[in-house]
Amino acid sequence: MSRFSYSYGRLARWINAPTTGLELISENIVRNHQGQPRGKWQLSVRSFRSTLGVNTGLQVPAERSMCALSMHDNVFVLLEDPAAPTRADVLAAAPPDMPPSQIVGPPHYRTTFLTLKPPGALEQLLAQLRARWVSGRQVAATAPQRGQASGQQLSIEGVVYAIGNDWLVRIGNVMLPGGAVRGMLLEAEYLPLPVLHSQTSDGTSELLSNLLTSVLPNIRDAKTVAVTISDSQWEEVLWDREEEEREEQEKKPEEDLDEIYASHEPETDLPRKGDWVGMDRDRRSAFLIIGALKSEGIL
Repeated sequence: MSRFSYSYGRLARWINAPTTGLELISENIVRNHQGQPRGKWQLSVRSFRSTLGVNTGLQVPAERSMCALSMHDNVFVLLEDPAAPTRADVLAAAPPDMPPSQIVGPPHYRTTFLTLKPPGALEQLLAQLRARWVSGRQVAATAPQRGQASGQQLSIEGVVYAIGNDWLVRIGNVMLPGGAVRGMLLEAEYLPLPVLHSQTSDGTSELLSNLLTSVLPNIRDAKTVAVTISDSQWEEVLWDREEEEREEQEKKPEEDLDEIYASHEPETDLPRKGDWVGMDRDRRSAFLIIGALKSEGIL
């Protein structure tokens, strides 16, 4: 069986899982890890594509895409415009001494990640904007009226297990609209340690890797891959223009001088934006799941 190599995440794909994969993992967790079921793991994911070029006759250099993942009472929406630059590209092209808040950027960057609530907020927004989006698998010739997009939907259906007091493990089948199974997703959450950064030296990556490897059944030729994102990529996803401008305004010269004598040890006890807690945990999980399914062409 392949072994995971974790750097920043704790999500994994079992790409060629059999239709009995969910039962096999559940049996292994209960029998060998004394796991206890804690409820269902149910997510839905919809994909859309822009019809701007089709409806207006404009030459669109690259097709924009949108994916929406529903989790609990929230919808996490990833919009991608391949023709737009990334924020890293814009920063690299700017003068080195220019503060980031003063850099004139494009109307939008390549990736935009939104959180909407309640679950029906996306449909309401599309209808109000008369947005030109259709289902990701739908051909332009059969595109619906503007504002009536429903999106190609797939789901993740499975179970959440607790292993002792420290672990939550989520396992689920990736279900296509017609009911076919396209492998599995596995997610491990280590409750005592909500902060998972690449600089940690306490063996977190190995800890997560070992746990997920141990819950998988010993099946020959199992194709498993870790789903990860670098810190720099995640910082770009989390970037907020207004927050950056506010931070620039709050900076004081004397604080910069104090930094010379200040300790630079990380404050691991304080929650930071992007940590694996609450809404940030759900956002990062949703982003990784969407990215994994898009990379395989499922969305």
